[in-house]
Amino acid sequence: MCGQEKQDRYHTNRQRMLDWDLAGRDITDPRVLAVMAEVPREEFVTDSYRPQVYSDGPLPIGMGQTISQPYIVALMTQELRVDRKCEVLEIGTGSGFQTAVLSRLAKKVYTIERFGELAESAQAVLGRLGVSNVEFHIGDGSCGWPASKLPPSGCFDRIMVTATAPSIPKPLVSQLVDGGLIVVPVGCGGSQRLMRCEKKAGKLDEKRICDVRFVKLLGKHGFEQ
Repeated sequence: MCGQEKQDRYHTNRQRMLDWDLAGRDITDPRVLAVMAEVPREEFVTDSYRPQVYSDGPLPIGMGQTISQPYIVALMTQELRVDRKCEVLEIGTGSGFQTAVLSRLAKKVYTIERFGELAESAQAVLGRLGVSNVEFHIGDGSCGWPASKLPPSGCFDRIMVTATAPSIPKPLVSQLVDGGLIVVPVGCGGSQRLMRCEKKAGKLDEKRICDVRFVKLLGKHGFEQ
């Protein structure tokens, strides 16, 4: 298959994903739909998985990690309510696809990945795509962004966690601005819940979105390795 044929097939499959898996369900934010149409998901997986890249399911990316299904990426992004004034902390860079989506909506994205190999791969892909408003860090995401490298405000407007935690890590709550939102899967086994929480007067007002299944957030304030 020649390059143009591949691009045509990706375009067709991407449009089907938008029509059926996103807009056909409950993804209604036009900005989220536009970004999901723009970011080439095929760039974030290996060649062997590219034929499946616009199917609504997760795919392996190595190191026991996955790229989330398109619907979940869109849902979490929609629930986070990101705009161009937001500085966003992402826990779990993974393939970099969710990072790329957030980067097109936010002022800046700070992303943490525990696996250096994945972080380097994601940084390379985002570089090829011309993404310039992302800062990377390799480390324990459950501990939040390193204090010495925090943005001038000292806090983040939005936080997204792309791995499930036994409970919402306290360091992340402390790095969320009052009035800010965090979207995070919580739980273990088959009882994970996707939560959107708003910080009010130092405490979290929690709302359950749906049941999900994510890899575990390993670290000091997550699951033990």
